Amino acid sequence: MTPDDSPGGPLDVATLEVLGRRARSHDLVSDWSFRPDSISPRRLELRLDADQYPDAVDAVRIDVSWYDGGEYTVHYLESRDDGSWQCRWDRHPKPEAPTAHFHPPPDASPVVGESSIDDSHHLGVLFDVLDWVADRVSTLHE
Repeated sequence: MTPDDSPGGPLDVATLEVLGRRARSHDLVSDWSFRPDSISPRRLELRLDADQYPDAVDAVRIDVSWYDGGEYTVHYLESRDDGSWQCRWDRHPKPEAPTAHFHPPPDASPVVGESSIDDSHHLGVLFDVLDWVADRVSTLHE
């Protein structure tokens, strides 16, 4: 699924802006912006502090698309020396999966499972994902 084919309707830009501002309060988030730009946003990009990751991780970001209908996609992506490592949480109707579903790492596989995140409130989703990311960072350092 791409942000352009969500059945959730148009992007909820006001909610994305709130998510960006609130995410910035988290220790792992270094900055946020709309992509491609604030004039015609397609997604919110949260850049994470790669210095908090092991050296093999070059850059880390979370791309968020939140739609007027309350559906979303949250894509976590690590750029690594050996390629990329990614996963994605989605909330939208999908005939062969639960409404809230997870595309697992390392490649955000099209084979989905039930998501551990099924909060309908945007801040609940954001901080559940950021908690997951904090756990991921801890695991990488073990």
